Amino acid sequence: MYNFSFYNPVKILFGKGQIAQISAEIPPDRKILLTYGGGSIKRNGVYDQVVQALAGRNFLEFGGIEPNPRLETLMQAVELVRRENIDFLLAVGGGSVLDGTKFIAVAVPFQGDPWDILAKHSPVHEAVPMGTVLTLPATGSEMNTNAVVTKWSTKEKLYFSSPLVFPKFSVLDPETTYSLPPRQIGNGIVDAFTHVAEQYLTFSNNAPLQDRMAEAILSTLIEEGPKTVANPTDYSARANVMWCTTMALNGLIGVGVPQDWATHMIGHELTALHDLDHAQTLAIVLPSLLAHQRSQKAEKLLQYADRVWGITSGTAEERMDQAIERTRQFFESVGVATRLSAYGLSGASIPTIVDRLEQRGMFPLGERKDVTAPVVEKILTACV
Repeated sequence: MYNFSFYNPVKILFGKGQIAQISAEIPPDRKILLTYGGGSIKRNGVYDQVVQALAGRNFLEFGGIEPNPRLETLMQAVELVRRENIDFLLAVGGGSVLDGTKFIAVAVPFQGDPWDILAKHSPVHEAVPMGTVLTLPATGSEMNTNAVVTKWSTKEKLYFSSPLVFPKFSVLDPETTYSLPPRQIGNGIVDAFTHVAEQYLTFSNNAPLQDRMAEAILSTLIEEGPKTVANPTDYSARANVMWCTTMALNGLIGVGVPQDWATHMIGHELTALHDLDHAQTLAIVLPSLLAHQRSQKAEKLLQYADRVWGITSGTAEERMDQAIERTRQFFESVGVATRLSAYGLSGASIPTIVDRLEQRGMFPLGERKDVTAPVVEKILTACV
């Protein structure tokens, strides 16, 4: 196991009715900006719960943060925060709202062009404090330092990470997810599953505890995920999936182990160019990447086949094939297609994706730094 430093200060308020507690978590003298997306929180009752919890508090609102939050929209919120001297942000929504609010938090005090935080990884030294109310479990943004933002004018989707954007608290109430459409439920399951795979399906590093925690999350998603698709108001299943998505990317299973993230970097380009859902791109790329990188990942793929899928018979090649195919079938079973052609794409943009990754100096990718431009081209060609 590698040396590591682990720190996660996020306070989690989990369970039904916990939105009522948010006022107690925000200092009473703070001027608050409530951020949200397209307005679904006003239709499903979450907005009313939040407003009731903030009764008597000084707050403004900023709605309209898109899926794959856009820089151009977020900069409007940055100007509002600066103009109104807002000093606390409350993000209510899914990962896109949370990610966008994290960007707002660091962009407000940033000196210079805030896009440089993502495009040039310019260091950030302060951030407006924030809390979250999660309504779409998927990204783990409620308990980590990461955020991804799209610059719509140039079709670029980039990320940044800073401990300054750890939320002060996050409310996880499974009942807030009851009204999600099946597409978003499936996306959340695939997103969390792939987050685990990026940290687990690499190579052995004598970290059995991290392995077994990762396998527990994957197994739970496989068991509980389809229940949430079949019965949107199954509280127990929703609660288990919600906690899985948080645990998948709060840093715990990734300490001391090699990590991949090539699937995400390739997927970001598919989203930026074709406006696909983030999880859709992960479902497209991961099975093909695992198949192409099977020799480098063989030990972990065989462990995954055995411990997660119960595949114990056949040759090593056959067991790896079955594990990869079961992964693809699972994604399809929760409603997320795994081929470019299923989204009406021919693969014509593959050279553009490779070029964009190369221009940004992203190569080589992967846990062994062996995913080069030709490898990405082969992986994406197999995705068609």
